[in-house]
Amino acid sequence: MSNRHLARTLAMQSLYQWDFLEKPADGVDKIIGYIRNEFAPEFDDHDYVESTVRGVIEHSKDIDEKLNHFAPDWPLDSMTLVDRNILRIGVYELLYNQNIPSKVAINEAIEIAKSFGGETSGKFVNGVLGAIFKDQMSQGIEKEADKEKPEEEAKAETA
Repeated sequence: MSNRHLARTLAMQSLYQWDFLEKPADGVDKIIGYIRNEFAPEFDDHDYVESTVRGVIEHSKDIDEKLNHFAPDWPLDSMTLVDRNILRIGVYELLYNQNIPSKVAINEAIEIAKSFGGETSGKFVNGVLGAIFKDQMSQGIEKEADKEKPEEEAKAETA
């Protein structure tokens, strides 16, 4: 498992607990610390976990509005906690983390949904995040990370 995949998994677990505990504003540090110590004490990319969790929480109102708009048949309170928090991370990475290519954000969210969600979670996450991505593209909103070609892709084109 790559470091970033593990970091996203730890972020999802932290957000799951935060959401389950009814979003305690003062308990985020404790939740992140517990998840770190319980599941990956030797992990070396906790900054990414923390910045992702805090970013999702900071933008949670806007993220949740996006989810309600792009999944109108699945209001947030009817989604499973796992799916809801995987989607929150995916939307955060799509809209607010300019360093993560959109396709990476979507693919990682799908993989985490397949691992932790229900039988149809991967398809559900793909559909919602794909719709948000298409909407961004139709508005002409493109992230810098999407403009840059991955090194392997650039090498393949020049070979």
